[in-house]
Amino acid sequence: MSEFSIKFRGVRGSYPVANRDYLEYGGNTSCVEVNVGGHLIILDAGTGMIDIGNELMEKYLTSGMNNDDRTPIKAVVLLSHIHQDHIQGFTFFRPLHLKSTTLKVFGSVSEEENLSDELSDMLFGKSFPLDLGDIAGDLSIHNMGPNNSIILRTGCEPIVTKLSSDVVPQFDDVVITCYKSYAHPQDGVMIYKISYKDKSVVYATDKESYLGGDKKLINFARNCNVLIHDAQYTTEDYLNQFVPKQGYGHSTFDMAVEVQRQVNAEKLVFFHFDPGYDDAKLNRIKEHYTNQFPDKVVMAQEGLVLEI
Repeated sequence: MSEFSIKFRGVRGSYPVANRDYLEYGGNTSCVEVNVGGHLIILDAGTGMIDIGNELMEKYLTSGMNNDDRTPIKAVVLLSHIHQDHIQGFTFFRPLHLKSTTLKVFGSVSEEENLSDELSDMLFGKSFPLDLGDIAGDLSIHNMGPNNSIILRTGCEPIVTKLSSDVVPQFDDVVITCYKSYAHPQDGVMIYKISYKDKSVVYATDKESYLGGDKKLINFARNCNVLIHDAQYTTEDYLNQFVPKQGYGHSTFDMAVEVQRQVNAEKLVFFHFDPGYDDAKLNRIKEHYTNQFPDKVVMAQEGLVLEI
């Protein structure tokens, strides 16, 4: 595995789909696994997160003969927002129930709310057999403020900063930068960039673009290697005269292409597909865009691995 790899674990929006017509692209909701500079970063905790946990458990159990000898599981989770399709897999992430696991969760809610309290209310208690406080692992949940950044260094706790002059990223640091977009109802969505050495990936799901492209995103993502961009709808569905999707907080494939063009990203990954789009429809969409932009665009699929 390279020093910077991206694996797609869940690529659906809205809700998971279990249907034989969805096997090629997969039916799990949003989750992307990033292994970079020796760190595991999980983008969103949709149902795709469950498979990451299962695989991590297998590696943990085979890493030693007993718990004292085994390699602990450590991960950083970045939540774009807390709509259900982005947190549904969290409670079923099996490593949470190991005392040796360390999980740092970062995300944003509205100013008067606390991310830990919101996740506790939504995922635990009445909706799950355990309370948040019953989790065996070392779980910490952090609110991300406007324009916060995270620096990951080997053997150190994550450093949350605004990248002021007194905190200089080193060559082997993984730097996570972000901003909050309000192009998604109701409380907006976090856009993340993960940078390592001279490479970067931008995760921009659940956001609606604008005429001529979202200039804030374009400036934020400029010249990134991989742009993962919301593409929930075709333009025809977005502009449907009977049930238009304008204002839903999602982009079209054409919007994503326009952003990629202005960003000058090496690779655009279409992501967060409408649950009504089966394999046959997504294959038609794939053919249309890959014929127009060969080697520039990719359809997200469960199990797809990109190395940068």
